[in-house]
Amino acid sequence: MINMDISVTPNYSYIFDFENDFIHQRTRKWMLENWTWVFYYCGIYMLVIFGGQHFMQNRPRFQLRGPLIIWNTMLAMFSIMGAARTAPELIHVLRHYGLFHSVCVPSYIEQDRVCGFWTWLFVLSKLPELGDTIFIVLRKQPLIFLHWYHHITVLIYSWFSYTEYTSSARWFIVMNYCVHSVMYSYYALKAARFNPPRFIAMIITSLQLTQMIIGCAINVWANGFLKTHGTQSCHISQRNINLSIAMYFSYFVLFARFFYKAYLAPGGNKSRRMAASLAAQNAVKQSPPQISESSKFIAGAGEDQSAAYLRRAKAQ
Repeated sequence: MINMDISVTPNYSYIFDFENDFIHQRTRKWMLENWTWVFYYCGIYMLVIFGGQHFMQNRPRFQLRGPLIIWNTMLAMFSIMGAARTAPELIHVLRHYGLFHSVCVPSYIEQDRVCGFWTWLFVLSKLPELGDTIFIVLRKQPLIFLHWYHHITVLIYSWFSYTEYTSSARWFIVMNYCVHSVMYSYYALKAARFNPPRFIAMIITSLQLTQMIIGCAINVWANGFLKTHGTQSCHISQRNINLSIAMYFSYFVLFARFFYKAYLAPGGNKSRRMAASLAAQNAVKQSPPQISESSKFIAGAGEDQSAAYLRRAKAQ
């Protein structure tokens, strides 16, 4: 067993057995040998979601409230745990070794079994996270390009970066864990009908935008360090930098567009109200008519009031 170098790792108050037994060479070897699997997963994912949309086109939507609560709660707990086990390493490195080490030295996986274990789980977690889209399809919610594009590219890039031991990935992992901790907690509360304030959703999208900006900045720094110090000192490939900055910039554009349309566009609130109204109408159409006597009375009163209003308008 390889001992951790205490000088470049935080002083963890407790280390679990499964973390202590982690050997990064084994996981890297397995992921190198099976790297083509990621493309099969993405292909199956695309077939399932778009085939599922076609299948659900003329069928009533599923509610799935219980499974959705469990799903989001589990992902929230996993993300919180991942953030708690990886963020200390990044903070420790920044405090004691600086920005260059955090971007160019992969000690987070080669010398830190705790952070290394949760880095490996981070990559693997991008597979079950594809299940988010299954809920969207079965509940007949809008499936936007940003959603499935983000899921596919993150999975492919994470797998690729792990096989290279990309040193700058420690930043991306910590940021993603932290943002997902808030995001999935919010989704779990929404699924449980707690209805958190609307500004929480805006904060989450703002955090995602901030994540993309920092991701682009890290890649710019990595590019500068690579040209100045070379691959011997900065453990990141030019190909990885190019792919990462293209990915993060595309995310920024898509998330910024989503932020504007959802929260800033003049017709945004109206569009959301219309979408909610259409969803309610569809729900009524899909459920058997059950009209109580009191409902009939209220409807009749409303018709009488409308007729009276029209008579007054004509008189004027």
